[in-house]
Amino acid sequence: MKKEKNRKISSLSVLAMAGVLPYQVKKDEKYMNKNQINHFKKILEAWKYQLQSETNHITPYMKDQSSNFPDPVDRATQEEEFSIELRNRARESKLIKNIQITLKKVENKNFGYCDSCNIEIGIRRLEARPTANLCIDCKTLEEIRKKQMSG
Repeated sequence: MKKEKNRKISSLSVLAMAGVLPYQVKKDEKYMNKNQINHFKKILEAWKYQLQSETNHITPYMKDQSSNFPDPVDRATQEEEFSIELRNRARESKLIKNIQITLKKVENKNFGYCDSCNIEIGIRRLEARPTANLCIDCKTLEEIRKKQMSG
């Protein structure tokens, strides 16, 4: 299966794709002011658009590439490749939903604050993961709890 160059996207390439540089916080600047909100809205919308266009291209690609190979090994290889693509598509779909939820938070002016303790998440953390809804401390505690619960 043909590999796309931009398949795995890091947060820095999401910034570049959105056409923005890392936000430069100005001295005495209020957290989540209009400039910061616009910065993150642009990032989130560009990321969502990029994921949606990738998703829209995979179904026709799979239809074009599907063949009924007589060789069972070739058929199994193709089925495995399609299975991987469908799992990736499911992950991307979940991420698109998270981006939509985050964009609603932006609209409702709830963006940038921890869902658990309501403190500022921070510009750099949000640039690394624009859909983050927990501050680093609460996220760390959540991961510790999950690890303890899973054994």
